[in-house]
Amino acid sequence: MLSYIDSAVSIQSLIWLFLAAFMLHDFEEIIRMENWFRKAGRTVILKVPQPFDKIVSSASQITTAQFAFAVCVEFMVFVPVTYLAAEHNHYLLFIGFNAVLLLHVFMHIGQALFVRMLVPGVTTAVLITLPYTLYLFYRLLSEHLIQWSDLITSLPFGLLLLPIVGFGHYLGGKLVSR
Repeated sequence: MLSYIDSAVSIQSLIWLFLAAFMLHDFEEIIRMENWFRKAGRTVILKVPQPFDKIVSSASQITTAQFAFAVCVEFMVFVPVTYLAAEHNHYLLFIGFNAVLLLHVFMHIGQALFVRMLVPGVTTAVLITLPYTLYLFYRLLSEHLIQWSDLITSLPFGLLLLPIVGFGHYLGGKLVSR
């Protein structure tokens, strides 16, 4: 089965599929976040440890439009990074971002286990993001386009996502009305 997929999907197509995998995952979050917090927010805030209750409380106030704006900012960064990886073999940021997204899967799983309920994003994280990133890394490694050490080296570059996401949420809060 894997060899069939390997032969059917070029590495360039696989890299470009990152944008689809990202958006499908974030569509789940965009669609579910505001309503989920409206229904479960108080319960969740009571379950999280005190240092995190302010973060969760703040996240519960984000509207769908504000969240979508932040996702759009992230997407605008992902397009040129994906282009550079797919068309020019510049993988550093691309693998870093994908490594962070792979770790993000486990954040969603941990959240769901901790609050003992289905949280926005966990379904597509497990069904789309996890298999996509694992297969992407398998292909990049098996085709000798990257080495294991590249995964480690790229992780700090992937952490650039944190201020990008923060900036997107900041702009979303300032430019998109409640």
